[in-house]
Amino acid sequence: MAEIRITDLSLPGVRLIEPTIFSDSRGLFLEQYNQDEYIDSGVTGRFVQDNLSRSLQGTLRGLHYQKNKPQGKLVTCLSGKVLDVVVDIEPASPNYLKWLSIELDGETRRQLWVPPGFAHGFLVLSKAADFFYKCTEFYDPTDEGGLRWDDPSIDIQWGIRNPTLSQRDQAWPLLPSNRL
Repeated sequence: MAEIRITDLSLPGVRLIEPTIFSDSRGLFLEQYNQDEYIDSGVTGRFVQDNLSRSLQGTLRGLHYQKNKPQGKLVTCLSGKVLDVVVDIEPASPNYLKWLSIELDGETRRQLWVPPGFAHGFLVLSKAADFFYKCTEFYDPTDEGGLRWDDPSIDIQWGIRNPTLSQRDQAWPLLPSNRL
């Protein structure tokens, strides 16, 4: 087994995962996922769906969550660079509506574990980015919820004024009218 380093971040259950990358004149090798090692480190759940998105610079995807069947997500930026953001959306949590951000990129191949109960989104910082998600629940468009990227009650510091957004992401209502 290749060594990985796992760091608990400021929101409970959210973890940064740093793989060991083996590089030589041929290129690189790393273990992208090892079920036993990840479960031992608290990254739990049975992964049922993998997703890949390619986005251009300035694109902001999110902040998304599923209401009744929340997804845990193990996310990785395979190429390019993103600012990844996680928001605690559990109303009973002492961290309700608190957020954290971290840069993920295709060079370090760091991963972020986003457990169920969090909204998730990312902003593309490089010319383009390929972003990979392993999910613990199937995507269900009828169960989807979202937070406005610029909601002042959350006040995420994205570092951009006019990101490229989908129509759906532009239309999420501001809190408190947005019922989680």
